[in-house]
Amino acid sequence: MSHIIYPQKPPVEPPKPEHITQDRQLPGLWMTHDPAVFRDPDNRNYYIYSTGALCRRSKDLLHWETLGKVVNDPPEESAAWTKSHDIWAPDIVKVGSEYRLYCSNSSWGVRQSCIFLAVSDSPEGPFLPRGCVLKTSDALPVNGIDANIIEDARTGEQYLLYGSFWGGCHILLLDKSTGLAAEDGIGTCLARRPSWTDCSLEGPYMIYLPETDYYYLFVSYGSLKSDYNIRIGRSRHITGPFYDYHGRELTDLHDDDNTVGLMISCGYRWFDGMPYMAPGHNSVLQDDDGMFLVSHIREMNFKEEHEPSTMQIRRLYLTPDEWLIAAAQPYAGETLQKLDAEDMIGHFERISLTPSVPQGIMCAHPMRLMENGRMECCSVIGSWKMTGNHTLTIQYGNTTESVTASPAWDRELDRPTLMLSGLSNKGICTWYKKRPN
Repeated sequence: MSHIIYPQKPPVEPPKPEHITQDRQLPGLWMTHDPAVFRDPDNRNYYIYSTGALCRRSKDLLHWETLGKVVNDPPEESAAWTKSHDIWAPDIVKVGSEYRLYCSNSSWGVRQSCIFLAVSDSPEGPFLPRGCVLKTSDALPVNGIDANIIEDARTGEQYLLYGSFWGGCHILLLDKSTGLAAEDGIGTCLARRPSWTDCSLEGPYMIYLPETDYYYLFVSYGSLKSDYNIRIGRSRHITGPFYDYHGRELTDLHDDDNTVGLMISCGYRWFDGMPYMAPGHNSVLQDDDGMFLVSHIREMNFKEEHEPSTMQIRRLYLTPDEWLIAAAQPYAGETLQKLDAEDMIGHFERISLTPSVPQGIMCAHPMRLMENGRMECCSVIGSWKMTGNHTLTIQYGNTTESVTASPAWDRELDRPTLMLSGLSNKGICTWYKKRPN
């Protein structure tokens, strides 16, 4: 495998802090919660905006420096409404020469919330509040937090996505000239969950891909403290309806087995190293050399102890049937390249991202790709073959997985490896990484 160009070892995260400071300004990526990614078209730097109105900057998506807080306080109207000065989950968009940061102002577990707009002439702030975009209360079936801005590819109209628990996630038309709401009411519901799941759904984020002419809606299912997981649906229209892999709407309340939405990330455990739980509240970067999924995540801890979040970035791949899947390992600077069948032969760890009730930690199991095109996975016997420079199919029974292969850095074993990221014809995503010889 000497022809393969592997990524270099990524920066090492500093030790997990024992205590979380009130201002959330911890070393490294600790407490990069609700991360919104942005690449400035002028200076070409990458930025992450996160809860606490914190901003981080990078030139390569690997090395990050903390710039600090970029919004000091919510506007008076918002703070008077919410009785809180907390700023959560900012999202940024540039309109002309103006940078617009949409921030949530709320308290834990209530619907007395506000999304406000703050503006600046620099992506690094300071951002000054302009006004309230949306206010919600117990009189409404929605919660006004978790903003994301998306533009209609056909009309140029701009929309606000938002929502958390209760009535689900909605989309609301904006006045592009001011950045404030252009319509009364709460907008159109795009995704929701049944009451037996505690209506747990939040953090909507949408992108449009010209090559597929689909809008893709990302949402976080579950609780950010335990079973958070990221799912997607797609639509030809920005206001939906959004459908999952099996053609079910993301607004379907008859989700008796927790399977609505294509799950592309969840809690996981490889053979070695730290297991992780609760990836969620993601954003997506559409960059010159690909797409990236950015989310917070926690080290596995079900003991109801306070567990600080950190951040992971993973490449997104487009499947042959125009779905999006996440890379099996966090980003380390790798690029797709030509790989041979001989490169695939060997032993792998495999994780099946299968929906469950509740959504648990998906654990790895062994899998082997053999020279004669045979696949062995525990008691399962199947076949595999290359289909392109970095793609292959794996078949067993009546299941076929379409898989993208890439060099990667094995975060658990601290070594280069090959990773495989797949999607089956049953709508189940799979992650693989190659074991040492």
